[in-house]
Amino acid sequence: MPWTTPLRPSPSRRSLLAGAAGAAGAVLLTGCTGGGDASGADGGIPLERRMREDAVRDSERLLERYDATAAAHPGLAGRLAPLRAAVAAHTAALAFADPAAREPAARPGPPSAAASGAAAPAPGAPGAPAAGGEPVPQQPAEALSALADAERSLSEARTIALAGAPGELARMLASVAACGAVHAYLLTSTPGAAS
Repeated sequence: MPWTTPLRPSPSRRSLLAGAAGAAGAVLLTGCTGGGDASGADGGIPLERRMREDAVRDSERLLERYDATAAAHPGLAGRLAPLRAAVAAHTAALAFADPAAREPAARPGPPSAAASGAAAPAPGAPGAPAAGGEPVPQQPAEALSALADAERSLSEARTIALAGAPGELARMLASVAACGAVHAYLLTSTPGAAS
């Protein structure tokens, strides 16, 4: 009887996916630790600085949305004040005056209606544009929902940005993204309701 070589079983889909994931991970790790240009490709601005500037800008837009919502619905100002204060703290933590010195930048701003609890001027009336040109919904529940959507979207964007962020900034973005997810929950939950 002639001797034949046994057929090799074809690789399973699971092993192919595991191999592809491992190769992708190796490429990502090589990119993070390799001899590439750590200063980033955008005109010599370091990656961390660009990412921080983007994060600060996004947080400032979110603060504007909080202010517009509180101005349009003064009855919500008390509920929004602690969440807005947290977003302001995130903005300050993400900003560096001098990236080399690693000192937070001072970002003073006008006190908002949400922070002061006072009624805001007419530009924030229901239907007036919030940050990004989107109008504040006329119903308070819809306004809270729109604000929760903004928090949720920013939280998701920051979670995605973690993959390319340097270590310290990645940890900060993860923490801020988690806070944003909690804010979205708090904005859409009924205060005082038993769970």
